[in-house]
Amino acid sequence: MVLVLLAFTVLLLIGMPIAFAVGIAGVVFFIQNPELPATIPIQLTVTETQNFALLAVPLFILAGNFLNGSGITQNLLKLASVLTGRLRGGLAQTSIALSTLMSGVTGSSIADAAMNARILGPQMLKRGYSKGYAAGVLSYGSLMAPIIPPGIGFILYGTVGQVSIGRLFAAGVIPGFMLWASLAVAISITARRRGYAPERKTWPSVGEVAGAAWGGIWALLFPIVLLLGLRFGVFTPSEIGAFAAVYAVVVGFFAYRMLTAKSFVEAVESSLIDIGAVMFLLALSAVFGYGIIFEQVPEAISNWMLGLTDEPHIVMVLVVLFILVAGTFMEGSVLIIMLTPIFLPLITQYGIDPVHFGLVFIIAATIGNYTPPVGGAMFVVCQVLRCPIGEYTRESVPFLIAVSIVTLALIFLPGLVLFLPNLLFNP
Repeated sequence: MVLVLLAFTVLLLIGMPIAFAVGIAGVVFFIQNPELPATIPIQLTVTETQNFALLAVPLFILAGNFLNGSGITQNLLKLASVLTGRLRGGLAQTSIALSTLMSGVTGSSIADAAMNARILGPQMLKRGYSKGYAAGVLSYGSLMAPIIPPGIGFILYGTVGQVSIGRLFAAGVIPGFMLWASLAVAISITARRRGYAPERKTWPSVGEVAGAAWGGIWALLFPIVLLLGLRFGVFTPSEIGAFAAVYAVVVGFFAYRMLTAKSFVEAVESSLIDIGAVMFLLALSAVFGYGIIFEQVPEAISNWMLGLTDEPHIVMVLVVLFILVAGTFMEGSVLIIMLTPIFLPLITQYGIDPVHFGLVFIIAATIGNYTPPVGGAMFVVCQVLRCPIGEYTRESVPFLIAVSIVTLALIFLPGLVLFLPNLLFNP
């Protein structure tokens, strides 16, 4: 596997698209082992695309793009502004609230960061926010997108690791709001020092909150309907993806009446591009994953970890540190696909709940989107705001500290993660 990993690293460094780097590196393993049939890579690639559980991935991507074109964003922006405009750093607080409320719609941190940067970024700069600070807020705010259901990361992890997707969805709710709270506190502290004023002079009335909430009711109901549908067996994860797509179309055409024939076609075209990229990566990752299992890499890492410590929480901290480092070079979905077969067998040996680990894993993998040198959300936001990476990195440190504290709390307090899954589903 050394040559395989070396090939993968070299291909990434020369700018090869990740899907091709994964697939070519996987083929290198079979070249190293000529005794294995040459048809296996082709069979693995085709077989991976036939996984019925993966049908949820394109359906949720399609649903997210339909909802984005339905006019739901403006309604949620109004609600976010009403809820947080009185707080210090009002517009920054609004961006965090909007990201949290939009989490059930986008499911993608990079898409969420790009959307917020275009909507709120110019306004923040006009209010006197520095480019680095605004970019840090807008990028880290998108961390909730893959955590609050229905995040695509949960579907990938649940499918690859054979873990209940319903329990994973439920596990993301409390940590998602904890992340929001931690970022809101970090903004309050830093905004006070910088003199960033609130957007509103008075707290909103109950009527204002109720009116704004009613405008965003269809988006707010979305994750609730998904969880209840899974809990009571109305839908399987794949079926609820189809329901989500239909729900998005109905809301766009009939509730908000902003989804037109043109935006419908644009959403389908955008979804085809996103789906093609994700499914191509999944298909080629099966070739890479075969070598990992064949060479018993999970067992080797497990034995090494067991030699270091027998404390489950310390093992999770070590794994998270590894994922954080790997996340600075690879996108979160790639890490989930590649590392789940390696680390999931390890953590089960320590008696750690796969849902608990999955939640922490996805947070750690997503944080890589906000850190140099190749953070996807970081690059998108910095490009929109024309912010130097150095300035962004310097001014986003408070937000990295805030989410790191929450991640540590989730590692050592699994009840925060498992409370809702155990309440809604069988423990």
